[in-house]
Amino acid sequence: MKKASVIIQARMGASRLPNKVLMPLAGKPVLEHVICRCQHAQLVDRVIVATTVDSKDLAIVNFVSGLGVSVFCGSVNDVLDRYYQAAKFFELQHIVRITADCPLIDSDIIDSVVGKYFDLGADYAANTLKETYPDGEDVEVFSFDILSRAWNNAKMFSEREHVTPYIRKSGVFKKINVANKINLSRQRWTLDEPRDFQKLSAIFDALYQKDVFFHIKDVLQFLAGHPQIDKMNAGIMRNEGYQKSLANDRKVC
Repeated sequence: MKKASVIIQARMGASRLPNKVLMPLAGKPVLEHVICRCQHAQLVDRVIVATTVDSKDLAIVNFVSGLGVSVFCGSVNDVLDRYYQAAKFFELQHIVRITADCPLIDSDIIDSVVGKYFDLGADYAANTLKETYPDGEDVEVFSFDILSRAWNNAKMFSEREHVTPYIRKSGVFKKINVANKINLSRQRWTLDEPRDFQKLSAIFDALYQKDVFFHIKDVLQFLAGHPQIDKMNAGIMRNEGYQKSLANDRKVC
C-alpha cells in the first residue's frame, strides 16, 4: 500500500492570534490534536512538523520533540522553501500539506485525498480546488518532484509564503480535486481569531475523549444541535491570509 508523509507547518508568530498552535483545547495544545489526528490516517507513514528558525518557535521544537515527533526548522516567511528543505532532509517522496491551525482535521478526509492522488496518478490532489469541505479540513498532496519544481520556479511572494499557489496556477501539472457530496464550505473550523478559539473549545469540550476519534459527521451533528455555537465565528473571510499576500504581491526571486 502506497503511503504519503504529512508535513504540518506551525509557528508561534501568527499576526491575528499569536501562539495559537499551543493554545489548549480539552487539555491538549492545538498542535498535539493536529498531530494525533494526522497519525490516525491509514495512508500516512509519518508526521513531521516544520517550524521556523525564529527563537519564539523553540517552544514548538521542545513540545514536538517531547512527543517523539520529528521537527524541522526552516525559513520564517518562505514556507515553500521550508517545505522543500524539510522534505529533502527527511527524504520524502510524497507529501501531505497540513497547517497547524486545523485541530479538527479528519483522518478519513486525508485518506480520501491521498487515495485519489495515488489512484489517479495526479501531480497534485486537494480538496480545495473547489471548496466543498469546511474551512479547517484542507488537505493537499504532491510529490517531492513537483515540490522541487515549484521551489525552483515560484518567483512571487504569494507563491512562496503559501507553498502551493504555483502548483495550482501554473497550468503544467495534473491536478485532481476531491469534492464532498454536500457543500459544507460555509463551515469554519480553523483557528485564526479569538472567536474561532471559542467555537473550537466548545466543540472539543463536548466531543473529545482520550483515545476516541471523532469525525466530521460528529462535529456536524453537534453544531446542528447548538446553532449558537455554530454562529460564533460567522462572517470571517476564508483564506484571508492568502488574499492579503495577493494584495501585497511582489517578485522576490
